Amino acid sequence: MTADVLVTAQDTGPAAPAASRTRARRIPRAGAVSLALAIAVIVLVLGFSITPGLFTSHDPAVGIPRDKFTPPGAQFWLGTDHLGRDLLTRIIHGSASSMSSAVIAVAIGLAVGGVLGLLSGFLGGVVDAVVGRVVDVLLAIPSFLLAVVIVTALGFDTRNAAIATGISAVAVFARLMRAEVIRVRGSVYVEAAYVTGGTRSSVLVQHVLPNAVRPVLSLAVLQFGLAILTIASLAFLGYGDAPPASDWGLLVATGRDYLVHAPWLVVAPGVVIAVVVLSVARISRALSTAGPR
Repeated sequence: MTADVLVTAQDTGPAAPAASRTRARRIPRAGAVSLALAIAVIVLVLGFSITPGLFTSHDPAVGIPRDKFTPPGAQFWLGTDHLGRDLLTRIIHGSASSMSSAVIAVAIGLAVGGVLGLLSGFLGGVVDAVVGRVVDVLLAIPSFLLAVVIVTALGFDTRNAAIATGISAVAVFARLMRAEVIRVRGSVYVEAAYVTGGTRSSVLVQHVLPNAVRPVLSLAVLQFGLAILTIASLAFLGYGDAPPASDWGLLVATGRDYLVHAPWLVVAPGVVIAVVVLSVARISRALSTAGPR
């Protein structure tokens, strides 16, 4: 009994707070490292998209038949496909299509959804009711299914897949923007702006929009990662560009036919998609928690 009391006293003594402080310091440090790695991944992929020639000298559409199904090694870091094409080169050149399509999708969702949510939350009344019903209808349809329907109507193309992905994200942006505008609209500084002679348009532009847009921008970063995943999924199902395009989803779809004896054709692009999406999500989380609470 005495030993148990002594052990309890030691655990609750000065050493315990010191251990807690050490663990508390480790957690932010680990978070900073993960954020730095996430930023490095995105910067690298952006480099792939903008200047692929700096990272590879191979042609993504031309292969050497005698080098087909070469496993990853010193010559071909990620191996080659069934036509002898360097898989790393195809991933690098496919970055431009994947990233630009995601940017288009986020821009459409942010612009259309942001405007709808802004008008709905600020004007209220009939506008809010109409926009609310439209958003409810869009939210009732699974976003990926809606994207498939839209891209089927527009035609099988990566840009059309981006447009479809953007339209499917409109409701998410509109709902968040409306909630933030309603929150800001009832603030004291907005009421003070009206008292000092501000018009509705000036209050909207100078006070409501700047204070409501930050969470929406954080959502836009998160949606960027989701857009990459959705566009890759559409390409995997054949709704994107046709071969010899090197979209990441198309690379996975092409490699699945050789999964047994050439698993790197699926694993490599799949890991790239997962790492990029997780990196974007980490950056979005950092943006949403930064600054004053």
